[in-house]
Amino acid sequence: MILDIKGLNKSFKSPVKAEGLSGRVKSLIKGEYREIRAVRDLSLSVPRGEMLAFIGPNGAGKSTTIKLITGILYPDEGSISVLGMDPHRQRKALSLKIGTVFGQKSQLWYHLPASDSFSLLGSIYNMSAGETERRVAELKEIFELGDFLDQPVRKLSLGQRIRCEIAASLIHSPEILFLDEPSIGLDVVVKARIRDLIKRLNEESGITVFLTSHDAGDIEKLCRRVIVINEGTTVWDGSMKEMKYSLLNRRIIDVKLEEELNLDLPGVSILKNRPYSAKLEADLNRADMKEVMETLIRNNTIQDINVSPIPMEEVIAHIYEGRTAGEAAE
Repeated sequence: MILDIKGLNKSFKSPVKAEGLSGRVKSLIKGEYREIRAVRDLSLSVPRGEMLAFIGPNGAGKSTTIKLITGILYPDEGSISVLGMDPHRQRKALSLKIGTVFGQKSQLWYHLPASDSFSLLGSIYNMSAGETERRVAELKEIFELGDFLDQPVRKLSLGQRIRCEIAASLIHSPEILFLDEPSIGLDVVVKARIRDLIKRLNEESGITVFLTSHDAGDIEKLCRRVIVINEGTTVWDGSMKEMKYSLLNRRIIDVKLEEELNLDLPGVSILKNRPYSAKLEADLNRADMKEVMETLIRNNTIQDINVSPIPMEEVIAHIYEGRTAGEAAE
């Protein structure tokens, strides 16, 4: 396993908030704090070459976990092994093997061209000038940076800057890449481009990708496995296919007809009903899909029909709420 975590715990102390200025001052003087458990008995493992989505609502403990994995924070309890190294005792050695792109924290110098940042990062990672030059040439081709590599970062569009950020994190050919919201703020076309680039890197170099994102498209298009955490502990660990098709066992049926819809079946809800079209939701815990389709065709003149799973955003929302398939159906 490229990453192995067992029984991880991390807590923080936060000053107790009191009403009014005098109350807050009194709390600080007395040293009154409350304990916040950011990570609770978290265990997970990631094999080499996997693309893993690590998701959860705000405050779930994602950022704390990543900071623990990369050696920025020390755990209270538990063990972490990244590439066979302890990130807290071997942080410097580990930094040469991992790449990171975290939110809005840029590793590019704002007023300098990205090419200058790449050269400086090469030096930081103890690469020779020749090694850095060859690697930049590779990344320039993969990420199509030629048109703007020598422009100051401040003049780049958000999409161009994100491509440079990811390229910068790969200068030293890391074995695992941590991505925090890589497509945030991007338009649909640029998002698709970024996803394609990340997928290509994984397929061609075998790099392991640890992705956090609130964008269901990122998760669905890139990752085969998803771990969902809430309140610092795992609430779901499974394949994307299981999440999408099994966790909430429902299907959306869009149908075009020649007349008004004629259907009354237990477990089937009518979401929209118009003169020549309807949208239905079938709960497969209560309704048999074969029976639903046969009844639809028998009782109606169908022009077109499409069956799809419920939107990924809804699946994730239900997981965040800690609801099971049965609870969601109620």
